[in-house]
Amino acid sequence: MTSSAHDRILPAIALRLVSVVFLATMAALIKLAEAGGAHLSEILFFRQAVGVPLVAGVIAAGPGLATIRTGQLSAHILRAVVGLVSMTCLFTAVTMLPLAESTTLQFTVPIFATILGALVLKEPTGWHRWLAVAAGFTGVLIVARPGTGHFALWGTLAGLTAGFLTAVVSILLRRIGRTESAFTTVFWFATLSMVPLSVIYALDHQAHPLRIWLLLLGIGVVGNLGQIALTSALKLGPVSVVVPMDYSSLLWATLYGWVLFGALPGVATWIGAPLIIGSGLYIVWREHVRHQTETEQAIA
Repeated sequence: MTSSAHDRILPAIALRLVSVVFLATMAALIKLAEAGGAHLSEILFFRQAVGVPLVAGVIAAGPGLATIRTGQLSAHILRAVVGLVSMTCLFTAVTMLPLAESTTLQFTVPIFATILGALVLKEPTGWHRWLAVAAGFTGVLIVARPGTGHFALWGTLAGLTAGFLTAVVSILLRRIGRTESAFTTVFWFATLSMVPLSVIYALDHQAHPLRIWLLLLGIGVVGNLGQIALTSALKLGPVSVVVPMDYSSLLWATLYGWVLFGALPGVATWIGAPLIIGSGLYIVWREHVRHQTETEQAIA
């Protein structure tokens, strides 16, 4: 690894770790806001409303507002629809499940991405990764324990649906990313999702004490800062290096769950989570190996 490459990877890892802290903090704030009486529609509205001026400011200070022009508006609309449904499912899981368990279910994204890559993009997927997929879903069954009533069924289904739809978004972003920058994509997602969210918020908003307004504002600020840091990390370092940092979110979710809500993960989560995490790490590593092999063959 060259010195310049090494200098870019270290900031990439640092940014990804920072994004994990922001997004884990957002999940904790969501849970606190919902417990204080905030509706899901209000939480979604503030998560996105803060993002429009924040991301626009980052773009203005960087590449310039002219870069938000797009020739793929229909693709951005589809991404916004899928992304908004995914976010709704994720926030539902956060409000209905303990933080550690809702976070663990999000680790299924690489598993679903592998399945979608094979079925939709016709990507070569060997038996190594199919075994990793099987191991990951075994971990999900251990954590969720379907039929036992240990966790809210709808919360578990919402968490898994969020993982699946996040994987769908990753497929869409691969296509949009051929011509659009990451910040342009984030801007259009925030802006387009505000159309339905504004209508819903107008019909469902309510009065709150100052503490809840501050929590809602905090959700928007830390959520969007986390999104910006996450996006920036991928510009500096390869996926195989930065994505494994996401699994540190389980540590923060466990800490927040214990400090704020007096909840610690059960034994099943400690058994199932390593299976899901190991599956995701192996899938990312195999993807790295595949890309490396393809590059070497192209050079040869």
